[in-house]
Amino acid sequence: SAFGDKIKFSCIFSPGCVSVWICGIRRRYCKGNAEEMPRLSEPLNMSSIKEQQNELNEWIRFGLRLGLQSALHPFEYAKVLIQIGYEPVAPRPVRSILGYDTMVLPNIFQYVKYIRGVDGYSGCFRGLAPRLVGTVVSTLGSERIARHFGCVEEKESSDYDDEVASDSDGYQIGRIEDSGVIEERERRVFQRKLKRDIIIHTSTILIAQPFQVISIRMMAQFVGRETIYSSIWASMKEIYHDHGLLGFFSGLVPRLVGDITCLVLASTTAYFVNKHFVSDKDSRKLVPIFTNFVYSTIFYPFQVVSVCMSLTGASLAAGRPPHMPIYSHWRECWQHLNCTGELKRGSSLFWRYYRTPEVINKNFPMTFAPLPTVTKYK
Repeated sequence: SAFGDKIKFSCIFSPGCVSVWICGIRRRYCKGNAEEMPRLSEPLNMSSIKEQQNELNEWIRFGLRLGLQSALHPFEYAKVLIQIGYEPVAPRPVRSILGYDTMVLPNIFQYVKYIRGVDGYSGCFRGLAPRLVGTVVSTLGSERIARHFGCVEEKESSDYDDEVASDSDGYQIGRIEDSGVIEERERRVFQRKLKRDIIIHTSTILIAQPFQVISIRMMAQFVGRETIYSSIWASMKEIYHDHGLLGFFSGLVPRLVGDITCLVLASTTAYFVNKHFVSDKDSRKLVPIFTNFVYSTIFYPFQVVSVCMSLTGASLAAGRPPHMPIYSHWRECWQHLNCTGELKRGSSLFWRYYRTPEVINKNFPMTFAPLPTVTKYK
């Protein structure tokens, strides 16, 4: 009957019956051809799962990086305007910690507040789109270039876990290598990692530089209130019309020299400090952060020169006199900023003391726009 057929069908396809039926077929099949029978309970490939998890974590970190870059863009916007020498707010007199009277310029938060007061909240994110596009394109492109040169990312491993093991009582067992062999292996790992970092950093700068130039010029429109660089496509046409293909790589040389030199010196210093002076594993992770901070501070003037060279000669008020001289070479820009004491523009974002620029070299006349004056109502 139909009711009996339903009972038979439900019994046959119940979980217990299905498992018994599958096991019986498997026994009969494996007797005839055991090699071709696929096992239902194959062990999971843990290495592939771990690789997928690492790849997923990389994409999550990359997304968080883009989000953080977007959130902090107003401060980068204000920093770029400070680096090109634009000070729309007059300095105010204060008394320093040592007790003498001095003049201070608005800090980074006050500068962002001024931009928001002029252009609103949306105006604080001018130039963000080319920065994000440059970050995405340069990150993907640099990884491909590194793989093309055979530079695979080194897997992190502890110094001693690969060499020795511990038994249940805590005693170390296994082979112990000579210290010279360990040092030689660490040196080879450092060389491979430094090579990969140099390739990735160089390719990232080369790929992202056109978008960096577009972003800087978009932000510099705040000075003269222009709307020439309204979009990425319009900016590309304007740069090509004014400077040709080389215009997309304005300011590349000082940025490349400063960043690569900083990378090499910071990585080499951290390696030798960890090798000769630091033995604690947790302390070793902090040494590269400290050395990177120190050398980034030393080579900061290259960043200022790169930003100025990305803007000089553009069809914007911020890239022409009286706001900025037209430099023919980045060394000329360095000499001029050095003579006027402006190589560290933007390095201090909170306590910005104002100094009257003095020209030491007579070959570079003053072409800075005067600061606005503050008058009191009578």
